[in-house]
Amino acid sequence: MLEKHSESEVHVDKVEQGPASSIAFGLERIGLIAVRAPIISCIVLLALIVGAVFGIYRIKIDDSLSQLFRSDTREFKQYEEVTKKFPAEEFDVLVVVEGKTLLARNNLEKLRDFVTDMQLVEGTRGLVSLFSARQAPAPGKLPAALFPPELPEGAAYDKFIETVKNNEIIRGKLLSEDGTLALIVLSLDPAVVASSKLTKTVADIRALMKEDLSDTGLNVQLSGVPVMQLEIRNAVERDGLTYNILGILAGCIIAIIFFRKISFMIAAAFPPMIAILLALGALGWANFNLNMFLNVMTPLIMVISFSDSMQLTFAARDRLIAGQDKFTAFKNAVLVVGPACVLTHGTAGISFIALQFSDSDLIRKFGEAGLAATIIALVAVLSLVPVFGVLFVRNEKVFAVKFQGADAGVQALRNFCYWIAVRMVGRPGLFSLIAVLFVGGLGVIYANLEPRYRLADQVPDKRQAVAASDRLDAKLTGANPVNVLIQFPKGETLYSPETLQTIADVHATVEKAAGVGNVWSIETLRRWLAEKAGSADVATLKEYVSVIPEHLVRRFIDAEQDAVVVAGRVPDKDSSQLLPIVDKLDSELDAVRKKHPGYEVAVTGLAAIAARNSASMIEKLNRGLTVEFALVAIFIGLAFRSWVVMFACILPGIFPVVMSGTVLWAMGEGLQFASVVALTVSFGLGLSATIHFLNRLRLESKPGVGSALAVERATVLVGPALILTTVVLACGLVVTVFSDLPSLRLFGWLSAFSMVMALVADLFILRPTAMWLINLHGKLQGPDKPAI
Repeated sequence: MLEKHSESEVHVDKVEQGPASSIAFGLERIGLIAVRAPIISCIVLLALIVGAVFGIYRIKIDDSLSQLFRSDTREFKQYEEVTKKFPAEEFDVLVVVEGKTLLARNNLEKLRDFVTDMQLVEGTRGLVSLFSARQAPAPGKLPAALFPPELPEGAAYDKFIETVKNNEIIRGKLLSEDGTLALIVLSLDPAVVASSKLTKTVADIRALMKEDLSDTGLNVQLSGVPVMQLEIRNAVERDGLTYNILGILAGCIIAIIFFRKISFMIAAAFPPMIAILLALGALGWANFNLNMFLNVMTPLIMVISFSDSMQLTFAARDRLIAGQDKFTAFKNAVLVVGPACVLTHGTAGISFIALQFSDSDLIRKFGEAGLAATIIALVAVLSLVPVFGVLFVRNEKVFAVKFQGADAGVQALRNFCYWIAVRMVGRPGLFSLIAVLFVGGLGVIYANLEPRYRLADQVPDKRQAVAASDRLDAKLTGANPVNVLIQFPKGETLYSPETLQTIADVHATVEKAAGVGNVWSIETLRRWLAEKAGSADVATLKEYVSVIPEHLVRRFIDAEQDAVVVAGRVPDKDSSQLLPIVDKLDSELDAVRKKHPGYEVAVTGLAAIAARNSASMIEKLNRGLTVEFALVAIFIGLAFRSWVVMFACILPGIFPVVMSGTVLWAMGEGLQFASVVALTVSFGLGLSATIHFLNRLRLESKPGVGSALAVERATVLVGPALILTTVVLACGLVVTVFSDLPSLRLFGWLSAFSMVMALVADLFILRPTAMWLINLHGKLQGPDKPAI
């Protein structure tokens, strides 16, 4: 076996001397430009790195919870219009206070002090709490506060608490039915939420929580969009640093272990690192914002570039051991392996182009950024591997003598690859049939995966915001708002009888809707006045609206008084569970629309947008993945000028996707945005092993060499590099499990698993399938087969 390996290595050097048509149409030769003047190239590189550093500082973070659904659709534009007219949801900090002794007299006094102190926090516009409730107004007078300056004691206090728990304004809205949970809504200045000042504001609130309520025994947590955005912002910044450090360490450690020379580690690992730096810098200069998807750009660039840098370094290393000088060795490595590198980046580019068919601006931007990073990574790897090799490899003759007989690590991998190849080519027809049946069965399971989406998946689940939202879901019907927008026709005003009746009908419909609770609108005030003050006339309603603080009025009535919202809340359930609630509410509002023609009544809000759009967006992405299968196969077939290659790469390309889908199905998971994007990108990246093997097989296939021997030689020559790169790439992606963001954790482990399955497919499916097709067709190459 060992003799067979060394014969294959000598054969490589003979093969590459012959003329060959490039499967990359000569694009790999861009890697030879920089190596002609390595010192000048490094000076240019240094200037580019400096520019990239400044570009990275330009990158901002997009932490908006609605970013995933940002699109040109009518529904999203309507949602944006509502958030502008009624600036509440996006700027509300929800303070959740819970405990069995919440309504104890001492705790209630401290809670009131806490509420008072929060109003003094910089950036606060206003506050709503149970202390905002009012008593029934006396005729001709404004209603007094429900809570007196001095709380009663003894039996009077117990009676007072019963009054508080039964107050129509706060019961089930700001205070749970059992009196153990209170919700305080703190409205922040939009300018603060959009700036770095948010960090200080939230920190000030937390400091007050500790100062005022630490000795009460109450559990206090923060939620709401600003807090979630801050937690996302912090997680994105923290994760970016983690991915950079761990991904780079993984590449360097594995490279140095197997190459056992610093110079080869530099040639293999440094180009991907520089590609990361240059790509991120370019994204910064192009004004891309960092978000939950772009945050994985670092490991993705490592995945895209490290595979090819390892293949180039391995190829050059083999040629050095065979006795070539370093310039010739790295030049030949570029000419032989470079075409496959171009093709692997091309398939990755197609994967990112496929994301352009999404309705989400966020996912399309991710696709654009990935495509740009792919191009930068290709140029960086093809250019820098030979440059670093020529500059840093020393005493190649001594190296060749030393490693010709002492290359245990790589030789062990070659022995393993040879062992697999011999068995796979033994009965190629049988193994190919088994692969077709197995992949087909997995495909059936994959087809049954259902779309899944929860808002909480975008937010760090190891922080307070999600936990606080869960408590609101349990005690106050939910933390996620669902709004019904009512726009008046021309000629109608806020206080006209028809308008007030329309609002009343919509309010009643939302209240009765299953799954929706905590309903607020101007109708809430109107009913309270009618019940407590015995007055339902328009003049009284108008008077009370005029004395309510501006920030409260703007929650339900826009500044022009030509539109209102009826606000409700729903739990943070999966979109498949929320969609029936939203659709049923919308259909029940048809009766109101029919009764009041001219009034535009629309269900909106982030929860509604997510419920309606997430499933269709995920399904569209999934269909795009199916189209990508065909496009990539055709692309590779055209590059190799061979229908044999086109069909040979289909099964190993599909296997990682359907296998990953089967794992999701076994775990009871569905297709989320993160998982379908991970599978889309992993499909293109996973074909790297397939392309490098087929490229080597193409060079090994020549007259007089049997198909079995050609497959064995190709496997032995490219197999070790494929195994090593898969380990490095999986490590580079799996570091995302340290993220606080559920979507990033899912993206990371699923992508890593897909990469490993791509290697399995390359070793156990591609070999017998390629050989069977070659035996069937008689040759690997098309009409313009190179004369080798």
